[in-house]
Amino acid sequence: MNTLSHRTAARPTRWVGAVLFALMFWFSSSLLMDFVIMPGLFVGGMMSQPDFGPAGYAMFWVFNRLELLCVGVILTGLLVARQARHEQDVIASGFRSRWATEIAVVLLGITLVLTYAIAPAMGALGASLDPFATATAIPPAMDHMHGLYFGLEAIKLLGCGALLSLFYSDFSRAKDA
Repeated sequence: MNTLSHRTAARPTRWVGAVLFALMFWFSSSLLMDFVIMPGLFVGGMMSQPDFGPAGYAMFWVFNRLELLCVGVILTGLLVARQARHEQDVIASGFRSRWATEIAVVLLGITLVLTYAIAPAMGALGASLDPFATATAIPPAMDHMHGLYFGLEAIKLLGCGALLSLFYSDFSRAKDA
């Protein structure tokens, strides 16, 4: 039994790298998508094209699944690290803290809502039902959906930043020690 606990104590160090990589990839790709790609497509006139809904949904279908993969790795790594902790590590470690796990659960919830509720609804609103239409008007409900989507994106980015700050506090403590 003693060997099992020693093995699990060594595993979280491997998970730290995986969690940090997934978190940095997710955070940077979200910033790229939200502040470079989507504004570029909007300014370029994507929303005035007749089939912008299906094209946007296809793009977000892939991106949202990558987000689910990243949040799955993050939450799994945090749960493994939390399971292998010692009682004195709870106060000293941001990575192993209860807050990190709770933030990751909230991020999972946001990602599930974005993937399975908001993105399909936005794709359906933008779907062109008239095959002979040359340009479509933006449905009024689309503005509401964009606002909801970007509000959840902002909360997601804040959550990723909070997790990164917990990692930073751990690394700065380790550097000082």
